[in-house]
Amino acid sequence: MDYEYIAEQAKNTLIQAASTVTADKIEMYKKAIENETNDKAKWVLESILENILIAAENKSPLCDDTGIPHVVLEVGKKAVISGGFIEAVKCGVAEGLRELPGRPMAVRGDDGQRLDQSGGLDPDSGALVTAPVLIISSDNEEVNRLHVLMQGGGPEIRAKTYRVFHKHDVSVIEQEIVKWASESAKLLGCTPVTLAVGIGRSHFEAASLMLEAMVKGDYRLQTDMEKRITDGVNSTNIGPLGLGGRTVLATFLKVGPQRASGVRIICMRPCCCFEPRRACVDL
Repeated sequence: MDYEYIAEQAKNTLIQAASTVTADKIEMYKKAIENETNDKAKWVLESILENILIAAENKSPLCDDTGIPHVVLEVGKKAVISGGFIEAVKCGVAEGLRELPGRPMAVRGDDGQRLDQSGGLDPDSGALVTAPVLIISSDNEEVNRLHVLMQGGGPEIRAKTYRVFHKHDVSVIEQEIVKWASESAKLLGCTPVTLAVGIGRSHFEAASLMLEAMVKGDYRLQTDMEKRITDGVNSTNIGPLGLGGRTVLATFLKVGPQRASGVRIICMRPCCCFEPRRACVDL
């Protein structure tokens, strides 16, 4: 394997994830602006889109909170990865943070010092360690596909992973997600949001499914369940920056295997107006 090539591709993918949004999201913003009747909310949407286009042109961060890098690897049945492959990806991510540049956010010190932040911050943007790598299977047998997500702090604060008693009724689950998302959107500030939701058998699985939903979600393709959740939160009329109007651009939902049980574990993340900040490359 050419680890230098892998590192270079990972670096470029991180910069793309942090400075651009996907074409389907630009389409969605244009559609939201066209349909918005609240003048103040419309101005916010236009300002967000202008920021998006300028950031892409300059290859500069979409937001001052440049985010924590999360890596998702889609591995084909005939493709190969190794410890060296993953280390090359991590090195590339670190170089991408330096070149972007990312905001220095790595906390120095031992366990206690990292928790209370008494060790101070490392001035090196590249010292920000990548979150644990998530590996999923790919439909393309020959390819390893690298996805990079940049996860901001605001959505993390407002996210929720918890159990829901489903009562053998999908609408109970949908209503609980709408409730969580409505409460979170009011407090997030940087709306409109894109809801990322994973439903699994454990907290780990639900969070992993939520990340996969962020990676694979498409603003142009929404299931009936995703539309009902989006419409439910939009009925609250919170709107961009809380000014009224459309609150949710879309919902990205991934439902995994379920167990015979009275509960479902749900992970819900209200992605901010620039998220999901994502990019991918085939290696």
